[in-house]
Amino acid sequence: MAEGASAPASSGRRSAARQVLPIVEGVVLIIALVLPLVLEDYLTVFATRVVILALFALSFDLVWGYAGIMSFGQALFFGSAGYGVALLARDLDITSILLVLPAGALIGLAFSLLLGGFLLLGRNPSSVIFVSLGTLTGSYAADRLARGWYYLGGQNGIPSISSMTLGGYEFSEGPVYYYLALAILVVVYLLCRFLVRSQFGLALAGLRENEARIAFFGYQTQHLKAIVFTVGGAIAGLAGSLYAFHEGFVWPNMVGVVVSTQVVLYVLFGGSGTLIGAVIGTAIIEGVSFWLSDNYRDIWPIILGVLLLLVIMFRPLGLISFVLGERERVGSFGVKAKEKRDAAS
Repeated sequence: MAEGASAPASSGRRSAARQVLPIVEGVVLIIALVLPLVLEDYLTVFATRVVILALFALSFDLVWGYAGIMSFGQALFFGSAGYGVALLARDLDITSILLVLPAGALIGLAFSLLLGGFLLLGRNPSSVIFVSLGTLTGSYAADRLARGWYYLGGQNGIPSISSMTLGGYEFSEGPVYYYLALAILVVVYLLCRFLVRSQFGLALAGLRENEARIAFFGYQTQHLKAIVFTVGGAIAGLAGSLYAFHEGFVWPNMVGVVVSTQVVLYVLFGGSGTLIGAVIGTAIIEGVSFWLSDNYRDIWPIILGVLLLLVIMFRPLGLISFVLGERERVGSFGVKAKEKRDAAS
């Protein structure tokens, strides 16, 4: 009888432990909602940039954290979308949010589909190193192309992009643009959460843990990778279009290796394979960088580098691992899993 009583109690404790993730997500959302109410105007502009970069980091976490694809060229989709919407605004005077944001997502999707098809859909399965170097090469090539193409502004990029509009309203820097970016981040986050907790997400989790076994079960693993790689590219493109209009200009670094590496650090620092870890990592790295560059102008990159190195060495699963266990990271899937959770509660 004692054993029977202890089992439900143990299940209840495990069920309670699995509720950490929604709490973390809720706290992050509440903080994000109140920030413009307490920050000065210039800090709200900075916070908007962080929210957009968090959307960009989300795209990489989906690709790497869930499918195990190390994309060192995620900036290619981010920057190409930025250039695309900048050209629409400059040459065609198209600035409507109803057109430029879908266009940015489509540009990111198209570039990721092309690159993913080349790297992932070959006759033989692609190795991690092959995909990593392939995406890195794509990002580097795009950077060199942007710097040498006069039509794209060369080294100077495309400056003075018109503001994004909705009818007669212009979205300028400030609380309105912040809440717009935050709303898009929340919607995309929820869609990603639904995706990774679906049966497709179960296949992705298995792919990340043991690709050979998933292939043995009959899954077309390369097709799964190509799908999630393309979805990640579309999200990166959406982030790139938002970023271009917020900053008011685009430049070659947006498609280059530096930004591609930057987003890897965001996800590593926060915690891969959690979605919320990408958001937290982006906010902390950008916030600490801002503070260090203002107070330690000569040595702030060294301090930041040491901090990142310490976290990666001692918490390889990222900062989110302090509060989130491996069980909740992987998650539970399907109707039976839901019934078990309901029974345990």
